[in-house]
Amino acid sequence: MMSSIPPAAVMILGAVLVPLLRGRLRTAYVLALPLAGLALVLSMGDTEFGKTTLFGYDMTLVRIDGLSRLFGWLFHIAAFIGLIFALRSPRNIEHPVALVYAGAAVGAVQAGDLITLFVFWEILAVSSVFLVWARAGERAFRAGMRYLVAQVGSGALLLVGILVYADAAGSVSFGDIGLDSPGGWLIMLAFGIKAAFPMLHTWLTDAYPESTFSGAVFLSAFTTKVAVYALARGFAGEDVLVWVGAAMTSFPIFYAVIENDLRRVLGYSMINQLGFMVCGIGIGTELAVNGAVAHAFNDVLFKGLLFMSMGAVLYRTGNINGSDLGGLYKSMPKTAGLCMVGAASISAFPLFSGFVSKSLVMGAALYEGYDVVWLMLLFASAGVFHHAGIKIPFFAFFSHDSGIRVKEAPGSMLIAMTVAAVLSMVNGIWPTLFLYPNLPYEVTYQPFTSAHVISQIQILFFSALAFCGLKLTGLYPPELRSVNLDVDWIVRRPLRRFALSLGGAGMALRGLVVRSGMAVTNRVVRTAERRTGPGGVLERTWSTSVSVLWAAALLAFLLILYFVR
Repeated sequence: MMSSIPPAAVMILGAVLVPLLRGRLRTAYVLALPLAGLALVLSMGDTEFGKTTLFGYDMTLVRIDGLSRLFGWLFHIAAFIGLIFALRSPRNIEHPVALVYAGAAVGAVQAGDLITLFVFWEILAVSSVFLVWARAGERAFRAGMRYLVAQVGSGALLLVGILVYADAAGSVSFGDIGLDSPGGWLIMLAFGIKAAFPMLHTWLTDAYPESTFSGAVFLSAFTTKVAVYALARGFAGEDVLVWVGAAMTSFPIFYAVIENDLRRVLGYSMINQLGFMVCGIGIGTELAVNGAVAHAFNDVLFKGLLFMSMGAVLYRTGNINGSDLGGLYKSMPKTAGLCMVGAASISAFPLFSGFVSKSLVMGAALYEGYDVVWLMLLFASAGVFHHAGIKIPFFAFFSHDSGIRVKEAPGSMLIAMTVAAVLSMVNGIWPTLFLYPNLPYEVTYQPFTSAHVISQIQILFFSALAFCGLKLTGLYPPELRSVNLDVDWIVRRPLRRFALSLGGAGMALRGLVVRSGMAVTNRVVRTAERRTGPGGVLERTWSTSVSVLWAAALLAFLLILYFVR
């Protein structure tokens, strides 16, 4: 029966045939897989199937309910848009890897137990790293290795947490986990790595900018959003997440403002937006969780749109540094216009998608008495307009004429960006059409009140005024060809020195072992030569009497053993 087919299997198993196809048949097949998976999910209501027992624990392969349904739809839509954008990719590996990656994300959000979640968690890690390595080169390889270490480390923590939690709770059901046991803390930390918690975030800003021009689009859509779903499923209402999320919204702003690599700016911007989601999950009310889920949905669209626009710039110019770009609106006007739609959406302009989802979280914070948190979110809302709403389109397309003249983005890229832009605007203009009715809880919130619209316009106006003032007075941080140090420097430099010293000690120990082994071997060889060589003991001819004497002695020894046993 169709209803018993796991939706994740459509893209994961379908990816096997992709390398065997060529040309238009390959394109049609690749684009048909996420649409087929989406159709399958749309045909299902609330359901559970694929139930089995492993090691005495009940497992459920697929669970579709109010929380997982929207994420399932979202990941199929994101896969479809990303695959259209990636049609120009020269790397044959990208399409099958992206399909496995997207399928694993679907499987993770539909997992009904922690063991199934862990399996898809690891598939996510292993498949996604190839989107970084596909760019080739030493930088991509090293960034991919660091990315893989972080993702596998998250998986290891998750596995240990599951074992500890299952032993205490007697179940591996994936529901409300809480922080009442060490297993719960380990599981939340594993989720936190993938959600880019503060001090655990550098894998994102390290690896995403080193991926291919289309790889970053897929990476921005799945890994972190699976983590957001997992936190919402297992840790909604945990107060610690409120402050973790608030911190996530604030600190990336300072890094993003001084960063030159525009895709790395988007990486920091992603952490900023994830902070709103984590904060909403921590508040835990129906309004807050709805806001977190709605913002996750919108973020995949508008952040994907921004990554696509920068990917198109990278594809055409071979460069993504703000210091080297500018004036591209003359040769890439359509890409510039679509990028501005993404910038308006992430900045929460009224009638764009960020406005109708971010306000749910901020409203929940205010209603629940988190006044300090609300002020932090307000600061973050103004800050994101600086680094993503203004900086990205301004330095890529308008800041100055760099003299770069290229063709407009290819048609497939423009189609993908247009789909994302239209969906972002539809959700922003008419949230009650699709977004609000499909959130986990009933929505009674009205985003288009005069007070909310006017206050948001004021925030955006004064933020833009501050940018103009800083730019005109020369106080705005210039775009420099430089490397900005993040907190991973604290770990990577000492670890590198430790590894080098450990390697030196290991080489010295290896030399000592080799020398000692060779000395022992030479001694054994020389002794054997003395015994078996010319004049050695074993070469001599023994007399008959001596032989008889040894035989008699051996017989006497055996007789003694027989009588005393």
